Amino acid sequence: MNVRPLTVSPSLCRASLIRTLLFLILVVGGTTAGGTTAAVSQASQSEPRCADWGESSERAVSVLEGEAGWLSCPLFFHPSVYNYTSTQSAGHNLFWYRLLEGHELEQPITYSVRLSRDRERLWLQPAAADDTGLYICMLRNKSSCSKIAMRLKVLRPDEVVRGTDCEPPVAVAPTQEVIPFQQGKTLHCPDLQEAGKMVDENTTITWYHVPRSNTRCEKAPFWTNDRQLKGLSLEFHIMYESFQGLYFCTVHYQRRGQTLNFSRSINVSAVYPSHLPKLPSILTPSDHHVFTVKQDTEARLVCTGLFPYLESWWEIWWTVDGKTLEKLADRRFSNINRQVKYDFGDRTEESVLVIQDFQPEDLHREFNCSVKNEKGFETRRAQLQEEVSLPSVELGCGLGVTLVLMLLLFVVYHVFWLELLLLYRSWFGTDERHTDDKEYDVYISYARSGEEEQFVLSTLRSVLENELGYSVCIFDRDSLPGGTITDETLSFVARSRRLLVVISPDYASQGSQALLELKAGIDGMARGGHLRVILVQYKPVRRQGWVRELRRARVALALVRWQGDKSQELTSRFWKRLRVELPVRRVSGGEG
Repeated sequence: MNVRPLTVSPSLCRASLIRTLLFLILVVGGTTAGGTTAAVSQASQSEPRCADWGESSERAVSVLEGEAGWLSCPLFFHPSVYNYTSTQSAGHNLFWYRLLEGHELEQPITYSVRLSRDRERLWLQPAAADDTGLYICMLRNKSSCSKIAMRLKVLRPDEVVRGTDCEPPVAVAPTQEVIPFQQGKTLHCPDLQEAGKMVDENTTITWYHVPRSNTRCEKAPFWTNDRQLKGLSLEFHIMYESFQGLYFCTVHYQRRGQTLNFSRSINVSAVYPSHLPKLPSILTPSDHHVFTVKQDTEARLVCTGLFPYLESWWEIWWTVDGKTLEKLADRRFSNINRQVKYDFGDRTEESVLVIQDFQPEDLHREFNCSVKNEKGFETRRAQLQEEVSLPSVELGCGLGVTLVLMLLLFVVYHVFWLELLLLYRSWFGTDERHTDDKEYDVYISYARSGEEEQFVLSTLRSVLENELGYSVCIFDRDSLPGGTITDETLSFVARSRRLLVVISPDYASQGSQALLELKAGIDGMARGGHLRVILVQYKPVRRQGWVRELRRARVALALVRWQGDKSQELTSRFWKRLRVELPVRRVSGGEG
């Protein structure tokens, strides 16, 4: 008999061992009574030896608690070995046993209204939680015996994973159905035919649909003419993408005045119509594609094939010099296959030819990728070229030196950017005195308070005029008596190239002359003239103390901060930063 060996359950082994021990105890105990021993010996000789096929792991059954279910004896799944009708004619009898969880010995099943046998099936109508266990079906007559076990698991409804609340719980994995677009098909509830005579004219089926696009559950009858109920089945007249998803069918039937049911599920997928071309094709490599390879390294040649939907086999493979990889003696060649895309039945498959330790002679080999299905065949040769090796040591040293130089330049610029900018201005900057008709280089606007005025007159004015050579305008010093303050202020600001605003806590308030000077400078900048405003912070000012004009100017203008004794020297950062904002002057003492 050509029957595949099945796995043997440990519980069955324990049960067989216990039966053997009991038999030995009876035989040993019977030595004191000759008649009893002889009877046992006769009985053991008359009992046929049973062929134990172990546990059928492929025929494990799951049933939902409270639903109808059945076990079919796996001995009859191979009709060439056992056929129920022929075995009955040959005098074989079918017996059912069960080994419940936590027990050591199998027990014969006592049939009842709920637990019954019909031909090769054991019915549970309905299934209960304590039915879970190992079930053994034994077929025997006077001369032969065979038995096999299968496992039953009764699940509670809360143990079943459900996508939506309206889905019925199903203990059995969904079956798969494909329907081509624009074509039809009739959907039957799985296992309905196996239910046999339990299904009659009073049987009804409730259908549900959960589309893939959402979690909304639809219940038949569906509001469309393209998908309708036909008796107990669901008929698709024309398949659309929205019809994809999980379909649930719950079978209701009557037995001895009791309504019983069981539920199944079907995963329906749409595929491209059968009238479309079904020839396979190679997407990559194209006719002009060239793979770049490098000596003594791993090379990977990628081939991608498209297989239109067919209910048949398909294949993608590489050949080297006309031989498949299995027939090559060189173990450097291997391949990796994977699915890249699945689109309504059309699958895009990728096969990667991996060449370990690529050698120069491999460039002269013929590498072909081929695809095939029952409709056709295509093959394409891969073109290779060797990568030109660059001198790695020299290239690495060059890159290293370049990176070091760039880092040094970045550090130098970050630290000495002011000096570099002043040096550039001294060489290439344009003296604004030759390009405009301004009278003053700098007009200084400040608060008329003692400390701030002392800083302006003794420090700012002195360095700008005496050390840096700028012409400075200070209203209190340069204005003539008897003039109008507003007119003269606006005139001085308009005749200056820079407006230097000294900011301090006492700087400006509404209506002050300093505020007038600031407004005039900002207006001059806004009109696109040659006046620029420079902000010098003499003392820190809290943000809420700034007037509106200063806040607006601070957003667009740079702020040069005076830092007391640290800023006294002409080489300090304050004076360098200020000279960047002032007009270009070439000083005989250098830019240091």
